[in-house]
Amino acid sequence: MFNDQPASADLYSAPSPSAAGLPQLPQPLPHTGEFAGRVAIVTGSESGIGRETARALCAAGAAVVLNGRQAERLELTRQQLTAAGYLVAACVADVTNYAACETLVATAIREFGRLDILVANASISQRAYFADMQPDVFRQVLDSNVYGAVFPLKAALPHLLSSRGSVTFISSISALNGMPSGSAYCAGKAALTNLAHTLRLELDGTGVHFGVVHIGFTQNDDDKRVLDAQGQPVPIAHRPPRWQKTQAEVAAIIVRHIRRRRQRTVISALGWLIAIVHTYAPRLGDWVVLTTMRRMRNFYE
Repeated sequence: MFNDQPASADLYSAPSPSAAGLPQLPQPLPHTGEFAGRVAIVTGSESGIGRETARALCAAGAAVVLNGRQAERLELTRQQLTAAGYLVAACVADVTNYAACETLVATAIREFGRLDILVANASISQRAYFADMQPDVFRQVLDSNVYGAVFPLKAALPHLLSSRGSVTFISSISALNGMPSGSAYCAGKAALTNLAHTLRLELDGTGVHFGVVHIGFTQNDDDKRVLDAQGQPVPIAHRPPRWQKTQAEVAAIIVRHIRRRRQRTVISALGWLIAIVHTYAPRLGDWVVLTTMRRMRNFYE
């Protein structure tokens, strides 16, 4: 697992005020729970799966740095988790900007003194066919899914090497076989699998865990939006409710993945079916997708 022993401190104690002119001292970390004494960054945690993953990590004893681009929503999430008795900090940062990622990591070190866990969750999705997409929109979606994972990791890596920590990239079952109207999103999520594999090879022996979680259909916040072909925010395509997991269920699986330091986790029976069919019967998989495109167009459009 992780190296070092958890910090010994009173649970959720507030830090003592620093003397004028002296650097701020890190806050004492929780000392109960399976992640006691550990510090996590969860990107894109102002809402949705990221928010619930942060909540689940906090419930397991971690201190968590929340992240997002919308200051008001991020602050609301910080207040909610603080009110629940959890130790959190927040940093407004666009994770496709490397300098902002350096600030995000610096927040974790300033507030809590270390970094053990990175969950690269932030991303933008789409609802547009490739032929209709403006090039800048394709790049925006791809950048959010690739550089939105690479830049936080690059900034965090020295600290994760020191703590022999854990990195989890949040991917999608659509990366396993592709999905019409999701070209840039699928390409970006698929890239994370090879990125994690390459990093495991390059950093073998360092003790750092690199894993990927392929998320399936999940209940979304009512105001969740994705990009259309022109880059305008639109509601996500229809998903049958019976196929969806709750955000809390997905978050619990992500936390279990981190605890077990797994290389890959595929969420849902549908996800495993897609993975198996893609591997052993790809033509059958394509037939199923093409059939649903004809009979269930609202699933994609």
